[in-house]
Amino acid sequence: MKVFVTGGAGYIGSVTTELLLDEGHEVVVFDNLERGHRKAVDSRATFVQGDLRDRERISAVMADVRPDAVMHFAAYALVPESMDKPEMYFRNNVVGGINLAEAMLSAGVGRIVFSSTCATYGEPERIPITEDMPQRPANPYGESKLAFEKILNWYKELHGMKTIFLRYFNACGATEKFGEHHDPETHIIPIVLKVALGKREKVLIFGDDYNTPDGTCLRDYIHIVDLAQAHILALMSELSGAFNLGNGNGCSVKEVIETAREVTGHPIPAEVVARRPGDPDRLIAGAEKAKKVLKWKPRFTDLKTIIESAWNWHKNYPNGYGR
Repeated sequence: MKVFVTGGAGYIGSVTTELLLDEGHEVVVFDNLERGHRKAVDSRATFVQGDLRDRERISAVMADVRPDAVMHFAAYALVPESMDKPEMYFRNNVVGGINLAEAMLSAGVGRIVFSSTCATYGEPERIPITEDMPQRPANPYGESKLAFEKILNWYKELHGMKTIFLRYFNACGATEKFGEHHDPETHIIPIVLKVALGKREKVLIFGDDYNTPDGTCLRDYIHIVDLAQAHILALMSELSGAFNLGNGNGCSVKEVIETAREVTGHPIPAEVVARRPGDPDRLIAGAEKAKKVLKWKPRFTDLKTIIESAWNWHKNYPNGYGR
């Protein structure tokens, strides 16, 4: 297939592009490089620089490429930032998404795999989170993703577009070539590993009085390769609708730090500070539907294996994609 990957210079998009190419697909990456990295684009892919907020640009590129399907990763994805700048999130994630959908429709492209988020559910009523639970986002980021899900559902209803949504929480780990590099970095595993590399003095633990076994937040960590494989399975299917992705077993912040100490051999100093507003005790996605219907079988479910893969990449690329 010829696959058009938006946000293919970002973390999840870059690894999915790599795996698509490994399986023999042709890939065109569309990215504005605002938060992605040119070095994160696999050399076998065709790279086109552009911004989804530029309606004329995405329309022209889509008409020229005419792919078989689209994988949509391009989005702002920082919850605190979305609380501070909601208009930026709606403009990029919703208006940009509409421009993409319109360009697809005009070019006769009828299939999209949308990389969504479990943040569309908001504060969960129960754990694990399943696809039939109410969607009540607690921040503009989750609201923007849910808004585009609803828009795509109408494109399916009115135009016959095949749409599939994948919802998940914490992507982590790396392949040999591609890993996680954000600026600023907000994700726990790369932050912990930067401490081990001497790039940071310590890691901050935001609260240790949560209703969890060790008092720190529990999260569902999913290896980037397993995540990418789920997107490819969704691409190759004729299915529509939403699928949650996760390992179903949450790991605490303290467990992540202790496992990283074991993997790296470094002490990794940690300091407990005040809670961040809006952090739930536990966020774990139930993925039984994806396993049964998409036949998804995550391979790297062990936290140590996940951190080892990230550590190997960070050791080889201590400055990420920078100099």
